[in-house]
Amino acid sequence: MRRSMRLGLGVCATALAFALPLHAGENAEDRFADWSIHATAELEWARGVQGDQKFELLVDPTFEWRPEGRPWMLRGVGRLRADAFDRIEPGHPHPALRSSLNRPFQAGDHVQLELRELVLEVEAGDAYVRLGKQQIVWGEADGLKLLDVVNPQDFREFILDDFDDSRIPLWAVQVELPLGPIVAEFVWLPDPTFHALPVAGSPYAFTSERLVGRAPAGVPVVQDPVDRPRRLVRDSDAGLRITGRFEGWDWSAVYFYAYDDTPVLGGALELSPAGPRLRLQPRLERTHLVGGSASNAFGDLVVRTEIAWRSDRFLPTRDPSARDGLSETGEIGYVIGLDWFGFRDSLVSFQVFQSWLLQDDRGRFRNSMDTNLTLLARREFMNERLRLEAIWIHNLDDADGVFRPKVRYELRDEWTVWAGLDIFYGRSRGLFGQFDRSDRLVVGLEWGL
Repeated sequence: MRRSMRLGLGVCATALAFALPLHAGENAEDRFADWSIHATAELEWARGVQGDQKFELLVDPTFEWRPEGRPWMLRGVGRLRADAFDRIEPGHPHPALRSSLNRPFQAGDHVQLELRELVLEVEAGDAYVRLGKQQIVWGEADGLKLLDVVNPQDFREFILDDFDDSRIPLWAVQVELPLGPIVAEFVWLPDPTFHALPVAGSPYAFTSERLVGRAPAGVPVVQDPVDRPRRLVRDSDAGLRITGRFEGWDWSAVYFYAYDDTPVLGGALELSPAGPRLRLQPRLERTHLVGGSASNAFGDLVVRTEIAWRSDRFLPTRDPSARDGLSETGEIGYVIGLDWFGFRDSLVSFQVFQSWLLQDDRGRFRNSMDTNLTLLARREFMNERLRLEAIWIHNLDDADGVFRPKVRYELRDEWTVWAGLDIFYGRSRGLFGQFDRSDRLVVGLEWGL
């Protein structure tokens, strides 16, 4: 066994040894009436078709302080991540797209420590205020995102992580204010942190031409560092969401002004002593998002809809006259979801996602209309202790997708085990087909401490 693997396994065991005593002895709530302290730990192994991907331990300690008789509470969540293999993010490169106050601490190649959340929640009259590092969730779609754009995403495992784990919490101010029959929610995010993109050589590094374009044959590519916005106020993001209910429909209307979390890979050919080369100069662009959602229950059927318009989208194009090799356009996207609970302890959910690029450009690497379908089937047995589920995501335009069956069993209240498959298919140009050789088996164990 290689030295790095032995070291990673040793770190996993050490972290587990420190975590387990949190569960032993007297409960913290018995000693401190205002305090609640607990933790969860998760051990997961993933084996891909090209070898082991990860053997990872996550420990998430959580504390809450609720002073009796006071209109506020403080909540914090930490995370220790220890991976024996270091193949999902090999070498843990410097997180250039994260602000200095939002970077995890790397203890070598195998261990990472991170403050996931630190939130002060205050009731001020009718208003409810949340200050600190947090997740802000606006969308309700499954599998793919449309309105859930406030927090950037960690794509270290593409979209295979749960949303709660893949969102990158941000330092933010969130204020909710009831205004008669509606609630207005204002968010301000002075944290210039953006998507965490997979590094070259990792199992889920982006290679699809839809995302990164296509370099001329035989021309080397040089990529400059991303010029990340750094001004506290001028470069901050802000948004407003209004929610209400009308004749059985829960609805929302949102506006969000922010930097697109995905860097724009603009580039140009240049001459060098060794010959021509393509120099990519990534940058981040501002965008407006206007949209809304609505949902209603009709017996065993729940209908969900979301729609969003985004300005200033920049996508790779083959057009040689395009500036920086990019095509600029607006985009309208929507999702229609149907959730059926007609069978006992079961759910069948079907969704249609469509994205329409408003400016025509036949040189783009994706069609103007792009359609994804999702199908989720879930059944629970043994008083919800055993769960069987499968989710299928399929892109109609590229005929690619991913299929994810999973079984989950609760051994007892604190212990849960699971096993599943992540199976990609399709051509390398597609969003899912680019990972056709990254299929894997996942086995995991979770326990509460």
